[in-house]
Amino acid sequence: MTKKLVIVESPAKAKTISRYLGKDYEVASSKGHVRDLPNSKFGVDLKTFEPTYEVVKNKKKVVSELKKKAKNKNVLLASDMDREGEAIAWHLSELLSLPKDEKNRIIFNEITKNAILDAVKEPQKIDNNKVDAQVARRILDRIVGYKLSPLLWKVIKGGLSAGRVQSVALKMIVELEKKIFHFKPHTYYKIFMKYANEKIPLDKINGKKFGKKSITSDKEKDELLAKLKSKEYYIFNVKKSKSRRKPPNPFITSTLQQFSINELGWSASKTMRVAQQLYEGIETPEGNIAFITYMRTDSTRVSEVAKNAARKFISENYGDEYIGTKKERKQKGKNIQDAHESIRPTYVDRSPEEIKKRKLIKGDHYRLYKLIWDRFIASQMTDSVYEITKAEITDTEKKYIFLHTFEKQVFPGHEIINKKDKTSSSKEIDAKKDKKIVPDGFLGEKTQTKPPSRYTEATLVKNLEKKGIGRPSTYATIISTLLTRNYVNKAGRELRPTLLGSVVSDFLIKEFPDIIDEDFTARLEAELDEIENANLHWKKSIEDFYSSFSKDLSEVQESMSKGKIKLEYSTDVKCDCGGKFKLLFGRYGGYLKCEECEEKKSIDMNIFAPVDDHTVILHDVLKEYEEDAKLDEKCPKCGAPLIKKRGRYGEFVACSAYPKCKYTRNVRAEGPCPECGGIVEKMRSKKGKTYFKCTSCGKMYWNEPSKEKCPQCGGNLFKRKRKDGRVTYYCQNCKKSFSSSALKGEDHE
Repeated sequence: MTKKLVIVESPAKAKTISRYLGKDYEVASSKGHVRDLPNSKFGVDLKTFEPTYEVVKNKKKVVSELKKKAKNKNVLLASDMDREGEAIAWHLSELLSLPKDEKNRIIFNEITKNAILDAVKEPQKIDNNKVDAQVARRILDRIVGYKLSPLLWKVIKGGLSAGRVQSVALKMIVELEKKIFHFKPHTYYKIFMKYANEKIPLDKINGKKFGKKSITSDKEKDELLAKLKSKEYYIFNVKKSKSRRKPPNPFITSTLQQFSINELGWSASKTMRVAQQLYEGIETPEGNIAFITYMRTDSTRVSEVAKNAARKFISENYGDEYIGTKKERKQKGKNIQDAHESIRPTYVDRSPEEIKKRKLIKGDHYRLYKLIWDRFIASQMTDSVYEITKAEITDTEKKYIFLHTFEKQVFPGHEIINKKDKTSSSKEIDAKKDKKIVPDGFLGEKTQTKPPSRYTEATLVKNLEKKGIGRPSTYATIISTLLTRNYVNKAGRELRPTLLGSVVSDFLIKEFPDIIDEDFTARLEAELDEIENANLHWKKSIEDFYSSFSKDLSEVQESMSKGKIKLEYSTDVKCDCGGKFKLLFGRYGGYLKCEECEEKKSIDMNIFAPVDDHTVILHDVLKEYEEDAKLDEKCPKCGAPLIKKRGRYGEFVACSAYPKCKYTRNVRAEGPCPECGGIVEKMRSKKGKTYFKCTSCGKMYWNEPSKEKCPQCGGNLFKRKRKDGRVTYYCQNCKKSFSSSALKGEDHE
């Protein structure tokens, strides 16, 4: 019997699958994409829209080895089941010269023995429609990225990018920041009756809802309280009702990211990384085990096998009264593919308690698995039931109505999984109709309207999904790119646009309004779905897009060549001469220049500063920034305070008395040299890479030495800034990583 070669994407997956298939199969890994558009050139013929592919630079050895292994063997392509995976399978078939239209594609939603064995029994043809959709998306992204990015280099600075979807996400964040900037709060009052140790809110006056615009001044509040105190009150009406709360749908990619961001404080990229490991397989004391199904999906569908397993588990562990209906709930959202199942555990009987007892996984893997397992089991359970009591308290004239609401859980249903009980924190009052009551007093609480909340990673993913922008596999990458490019930074959990991000977005909105329009981008995403469903030819979609885009591009390029497009912004920053500074852009990015005396100042483009109607609001931001930049050190030459500044080559320390004193030095690391205890300085290589060097022994480090010590072994720690903007600490002794919170005594990552 001829041995068969199965090619998967990742080495971890290869190890798990190899164990299931046995000696008649050899399993190898492509380690992701093996062929792509070239890095050094455009790679797309704009007349025919035919792409030119080449083997990815660091995959030439992998491809060579796969060609050797594929000789005289039947090859089965087992890459992931999304568009990217289908494209990888197609590229492999081309590189390995596999017969066209041969059934050599195998797909599976979970890496379990039965799923793998079933897949190899029924190989399919490569889905060319899915491949065409991926090719179209890749070419669209290449056109936008390669044509728009050079424009940003000319008008702002080099190294910037303008991705098709990332630019829309950036616009959403910037537009929200403008709304927050323009928001003007107004004061209003909430009125309460104090009775039986409860604060009962005023609900209606003369039959009209009491709201934020009802009472807005101290005088109105005092007059109303005086009127309320003069009245007699009784319980006018008591209503009792039942409220049923449906179980949540099992996780899809977007909801998993949102939930882990909110519950675990993770980034979207970390969530996907840990989920990928749970899907591909983790080495445990009982062998390599894949714990969850495929984690890139927009469908909440659940297989009958998984449903029946869940029903059996629920019956045995909670009782039949907790088993939910078999009817699937309708799923909301645009352009749902429903290509495969929701994210669920591969085996229901591997409960979090069971795997903890058997010590199968721990740490981050356990935390995410518990979220997925809990959510899936809850989704197959019954509604939770609450009894709601509403008591209306009014005066004898029925002019003022106060409403007391009390909720009590009477059946936990699906909420038993997370032991949730949303019974009101307030107490139930003795509410009998027509009962006369004597209030303990009345209270007016002053409050203000609040601006819209900034996006977090969770709410950005939710809005991208709602608007049909991007796909499950792209959400984490979109956010990671915005953070890496410094278009957006994190303030706590909030995503805030930097000055650089605001300027980039402002330029793109002005010159290419269609390209970064939410509806336009959503339509393009829908067209990619139509290509996958064989309802639209991929070249037609690209041709329609490019015919419009090329006209806008030509107009902008012509205007730039004639010097008509020049970025400059007014600011609210005054110069010592009395003139105002403008924000201009040169070879190395943004800088400030006085309109009167032409004095120049450097500016950190990563600060949070709103851009509004071609004006940058900088005064308070710069003042705060300059305060933060002050160091607890004096200049060794003149004794003036030292400050941290940013120039064309990055951060440096300078004397605050400049230009009278021109002392400068490199920024120093937080901690001493781990080798000799000397001072370590932050340096920059000729290629622009940051590194750290000891001024005493000359030892070099790629990461910043920290003053903290490892909580596990007491060794030296190094600070590492991740792509998502978070800072972690790495111990050179025990090789463990820690978050900032872990240094306070929590578990390591």
